[in-house]
Amino acid sequence: MKKNQFTDSALVSQYFHPVPTRIDREQPPQAARIVMSQQAFSVIENEWITLKDGTRLAARIWMPGNAGQEPVPAVLEFLPYRKRGGTDPRDESTYPVFAGAGIAGVRVDIRGSGESDGVIEGEYTPRELSDACEIIEWIAAQPWSNGNVGMMGISWGGFNCLQVAALKPSALKAVISIASTVDRYNDDIHYKNGCHLSAQLSWAATMLAYQSRSPDPEIVGESWREMWLERLEGEPFFMEEWLDHQRRDAFWEHGSICEDFDGFPVPALVIAGWADGYRNTPIKAIEGLGSKAKALIGPWVHKYPHFAWPKPRADFHGEAIAWWNRWLRDEPNGAEKLPQMRAYILDGPRPALRREADPGFWIAKPDWTAPERENFGIDAFGSLKQCARDGIGEMFIRSPLDTGTAAGEWFTLKPDAEMAGDQRIDDSGSLVFETAPLQEEHLYLGQPELALCLRCNAPSANLVARIVDVHPDGTATRVTYGTLNLAHRKGNAAPEPMPKGKTVPIAMLLDACGYRFAPGHRIRLSLSTSYWPIILPAADDPGLNIDTASLSLAMPMLGAHQRIDLPAPENPDPLPEYIEHLPGETRRTVERDMGAGVTRYRIHEDTGLEEHPDNHLATREIRDEIWSIRQGDPLSMTGEASWVCHLQRPGWSVRTEIETRLSCTRDKWLIEASVTAFEGDDQLFHKTYEKRVARDFM
Repeated sequence: MKKNQFTDSALVSQYFHPVPTRIDREQPPQAARIVMSQQAFSVIENEWITLKDGTRLAARIWMPGNAGQEPVPAVLEFLPYRKRGGTDPRDESTYPVFAGAGIAGVRVDIRGSGESDGVIEGEYTPRELSDACEIIEWIAAQPWSNGNVGMMGISWGGFNCLQVAALKPSALKAVISIASTVDRYNDDIHYKNGCHLSAQLSWAATMLAYQSRSPDPEIVGESWREMWLERLEGEPFFMEEWLDHQRRDAFWEHGSICEDFDGFPVPALVIAGWADGYRNTPIKAIEGLGSKAKALIGPWVHKYPHFAWPKPRADFHGEAIAWWNRWLRDEPNGAEKLPQMRAYILDGPRPALRREADPGFWIAKPDWTAPERENFGIDAFGSLKQCARDGIGEMFIRSPLDTGTAAGEWFTLKPDAEMAGDQRIDDSGSLVFETAPLQEEHLYLGQPELALCLRCNAPSANLVARIVDVHPDGTATRVTYGTLNLAHRKGNAAPEPMPKGKTVPIAMLLDACGYRFAPGHRIRLSLSTSYWPIILPAADDPGLNIDTASLSLAMPMLGAHQRIDLPAPENPDPLPEYIEHLPGETRRTVERDMGAGVTRYRIHEDTGLEEHPDNHLATREIRDEIWSIRQGDPLSMTGEASWVCHLQRPGWSVRTEIETRLSCTRDKWLIEASVTAFEGDDQLFHKTYEKRVARDFM
């Protein structure tokens, strides 16, 4: 370790790293080849950034070796997930590469997280975004900075880089947003077209656990316990606030850049995966931002493209460095000429215990336009058929309340049972229409639209539509799906009760997909009134009468495109190796108690105990969830999510235990939570939360 040449407050490590440093301009923009070289860089393990109110935020900085002689651009990632004992592996897979290419990486803990002062207030709060603007101003003012800053991230960091850019800090020149949203109400982990996502409780429990973790005494010193207790006492249970906003109001409009696409000021590279819950964002971004945005959609779960599954992966480092060099260095490398849409078209993947790789091909569309539609309806024989409108009269559907156990997670971190399984399980509780075996391929890219007329005898009910690829052997792959709380049929801001017994028209926009249906396969439309546990049931379970002659499914055609090759990462295994003391474990089970009529969906995730080889901080996180429901009784629904978080090094250990619970009555959501903290084996802190929130047409 050597004294930091840029600051008096930190130590640095010196490294050499093979990195991409320039684009081979003889290649077309969609297939640029990265030329490798070696450049020195250093790592500042902790740098304090002091805000105007005196709050110190903790930063880890990867500094190019030439920054002392020639100012460099910088990229900010601003998260509540801990730069030490949290996102270290993915940070260490990317920021050394950036630094070796002459781009500083600045990874900062949000106030109240990691080693930063204070207490977190919520998601994407005005204070959080204001803090980010101050950090950008601080970066631009450093002697090693050329004054140009980029911002990037996945999930939370993908959200806030778009939100901060919308505030127009002068030094922020471009963003890369991965697995994010432009609409916080409809394309995040809380609600989906007015349906209550179970992931909302999962995420509230996750954040309660993450924010309960202690700062590292090696960085903050003797004040660590005082900081920890302040954090434990002050941290909110986010679920309480989220449930106060069950419709799309000003709370969700804040931070949704779709509220003012025209005012968004900087170029944005927007990336997502078909296997993730944030799959709609790239299309919505290029439709809203126009030429300022470029979209890239792969087959991936909720991970960075250079280490995501299912494969093929993408050379994220090369993509990002070209993007940063264009907008932070004004290098004429053609990044602005990238096709507006690049996407991986899935070609009949099959459900599997683990989807390591999905068949398909990359396409590019230089300019995105609204896709032409291929229209399907129900014919006189009950089949799904192009241009049919005969129908077979009115049909009634009232799905078993546990329909949906093959849905996987709303957002996925692994290509295992978190991904949707064989849809025959859920189709057994659904109203199903399908085509005859296809005579030719059908290629789609975009968001399908479903329209139909229906009636029900309750103020609200849920409708779920799935598009399924039925293979010749009967295997059923979910292509995409959509949900709608029928009280939200006219919009999410002002729900209205359904008129009892009256037939009304309904329109649904399903999630985006990029898919090839091969000859011999069938296209299936599956309709259900339940999709548990992904969405929670309405208070009533009346069933729906559907006028089949009114049903129209409009599939978005791929249209004109180019097939392209997208470079894969040069390093097939970019994540660093840590010291494993205990292995991890994953279990996911569905239990049906045939006597009691109760279905339980159980999740167990144990990261194992791993130690960072340099700072020797060891971490372990254990998550358990149980969702249960009794047949015929939507008010029997319960969800329980618990976490245990361990931090330790020789001579020091702390842990927190989190318990959360969600249940309901006809009129109320009931939420409970507790946080218990231990230093060694001694209990240091305990706090409980409890709230009853009125159901708002949900």
